[in-house]
Amino acid sequence: MLVMVLYALGFVLLGYLCGGLTFSIWITRLLKRVDVRDAGSGHATTTNTIRQAGLPAGVLVLVLDIAKGFLPAWLALHYAPTPARPWIAALAVAAAVAGHCWPVFAQFRGGMGLATGAGGLLAASPLSFLIAAAILIFLTLVIRHGARASVTTAALLAPGFWLAGLRGAELPIAAAGSVVLVIRFLSDWNRQYRELWLDREKR
Repeated sequence: MLVMVLYALGFVLLGYLCGGLTFSIWITRLLKRVDVRDAGSGHATTTNTIRQAGLPAGVLVLVLDIAKGFLPAWLALHYAPTPARPWIAALAVAAAVAGHCWPVFAQFRGGMGLATGAGGLLAASPLSFLIAAAILIFLTLVIRHGARASVTTAALLAPGFWLAGLRGAELPIAAAGSVVLVIRFLSDWNRQYRELWLDREKR
């Protein structure tokens, strides 16, 4: 039991530190000499990076943000004690999402965590990653509000996986990561959006 607790604490720390790597801030600062959080949505996100530094920079940030969730989840699923691997991976992903949203390396002002959480799902099951992306896109098109679509997606994900028979590591990862995502996106619940930008305010 003590060994499992130590592994869990270690992977939680690893997850948080990985999540706290603020690639959108670093890349935008390198390319444009600006802080990505000082304009647009005010968040360190892929869309805000695209807006300020261009599409290639945004794509690079997206890939790196996915990797921040993928790496700790993959390591936990391969190297944590066997009986507890799914739940340790889930805690690592939740910590990575929290690190992305509230990074110690950037005054606890980060992004929203969707890509990082998606990376954790990708490590557990590519199918769960695709399902989550499809649900989010569908709800964004229907609700036409990024934060509300994201909160709804997060709330539906774990029950949806259960009903669909996806009950491996993707289930606890979805459950744990969704808790952090709901908390983060509730701060934008009343934000006004336009078009399909997840964080672009109406003028």
